[in-house]
Amino acid sequence: MALIGLIGGTGLDHWGDPPREVAPETPFGPPSGPLQFFGETLVFLPRHGPDHDIAPHRVNYRANIHALAQAGVSGLVAVNAVGGLHETASPGALVLPDQLVDYTWGRAHSFRDGDAGPLDHVEFAQPFSPDWRARLLEAGCVAGEGLVDGGCVGVTQGPRLETAAEIRRLERDGCTLVGMTTMPEASLAREAGLPYVCLAVVANAAAGLSDTPITMSQISATLARSMQRVRRVISALVEAETQ
Repeated sequence: MALIGLIGGTGLDHWGDPPREVAPETPFGPPSGPLQFFGETLVFLPRHGPDHDIAPHRVNYRANIHALAQAGVSGLVAVNAVGGLHETASPGALVLPDQLVDYTWGRAHSFRDGDAGPLDHVEFAQPFSPDWRARLLEAGCVAGEGLVDGGCVGVTQGPRLETAAEIRRLERDGCTLVGMTTMPEASLAREAGLPYVCLAVVANAAAGLSDTPITMSQISATLARSMQRVRRVISALVEAETQ
């Protein structure tokens, strides 16, 4: 039976009351929180911590991915709150991006840099697993939740939101989404040999693309509605993996 790893983002710091928790130790320090096991099919880790107090640039991505790999997950589903830069990414949309552009800096981003581990250059042309993207698309159909198939997420440093000029730059670069946490999470998963897929939840139109300023209350309200849909999709995926 496959064990699915679920990384919760902003708006999804809790999955439920776990029957079992494990606080793993890793060579890279502690992960964002204890691993929460729900039977033999799902293990949940809140990226920003159970109390949502870890900023995107301070997440210990190496410890998180290492802990999940050691737990024996067959693949990782990462939930990421993002801004939308395209008509297919309106607030409330659930998107499965197939590409990314990394604008982050200063993050510990490799297990294979010659220091943390032997130097290696992993292939990363397709950062998200096509197989797991297909599984989530099917789970969305089963759950009655339409997922947008494809998109490019630009990953910025945070924790501040972007300027309108920065968003225009991302648009010129071909990005349809903007978030802060997909990297180095995706590349570390690749180095660890774990299939990885991003389920992006569009919380708002990106800076300069709306007539009204972005507010955290607006973002929180959109995420509260959207995360119920995310839960239905993930539940359908878990159900499919148990059959």
